[in-house]
Amino acid sequence: MATPFDLRRPEIANFVDEVVSHDGFSRKAVVTLLAQAQPQQKIIEAMNRPLEKVAPWWEYRERFMTPERIDRGAQFWLDHRLTLERVAAQYQVPAEYLVAIIGVETYYGRVTGPYRALDALATLAFDYPPREKFFRSELEEFLILARENRLDPLTVKGSYAGALGVPQFMPSQYRRYAVDADTDNRRDLWSNWDDILASVANYLHEYGWTPGAPVLAETSLDPDPSFQIEPHNLELNETVGSLAAHGVRIEGDVPAETPAVLISAEQRDGPAYRVGFHNFYVITRYNRSARYAMTVHDLATAVAARVRGMQP
Repeated sequence: MATPFDLRRPEIANFVDEVVSHDGFSRKAVVTLLAQAQPQQKIIEAMNRPLEKVAPWWEYRERFMTPERIDRGAQFWLDHRLTLERVAAQYQVPAEYLVAIIGVETYYGRVTGPYRALDALATLAFDYPPREKFFRSELEEFLILARENRLDPLTVKGSYAGALGVPQFMPSQYRRYAVDADTDNRRDLWSNWDDILASVANYLHEYGWTPGAPVLAETSLDPDPSFQIEPHNLELNETVGSLAAHGVRIEGDVPAETPAVLISAEQRDGPAYRVGFHNFYVITRYNRSARYAMTVHDLATAVAARVRGMQP
């Protein structure tokens, strides 16, 4: 068993002071809870090597775009058709993107994370300096969330980063975007599919999903293209027209003034590029990774095609 955190550490003592002052917790309750948190070195190691940043695009895609994941996504859609149709209509977000996000995040709810959320968030809040400010805030949000939603903070499990439930919301996202869709006075993102699907749709809606607008397009290059690509850029800092002027041609009928971002989509045999639009950017608000957003789009497209093929 890992050695517990030393609660006398100045940064932990300051955290306790802030939570007690800001959020109305008793000092005894916060100290008692943090005394039971356990540092996890493997969480630090996982944070330093996220798949979406270390794997090339084609390898990352292959991990998720399997026949089994597509088949399970189609079956999930059929199993939850009425809820998906209702939620998609209410939030104006296509059903296939809701299915694809939970398909990528947790394999349609099958893998929601093995780590105690308290351990993950405390480890990253106090032993991971690159993002300590963010994770201290999320640890505080987790304590409030547990109180609001009547969760046991000692038993809630999630990802190595402290993401929770089928949608893998961080605690602050859970508090802000989760929806009590069936009005039972609980926002249950582990087992209530009404709440889960409405919450994912609400998240994308709140970030500005545009109904009927494109997400992603394939490209072809002129013989002597002059573009430069920023590997980690997710901002829509180009247009279809400006990319065309640099030799990047976009497949499909998209107006020249449409904001866009050029994305590296490297294949086994060399460089390749795709272009994302506003709805692509919205997906990256769920996970700040172009590879993640491309995978969600590709899985959504494949699942939707499979469902259409299963119709009588």
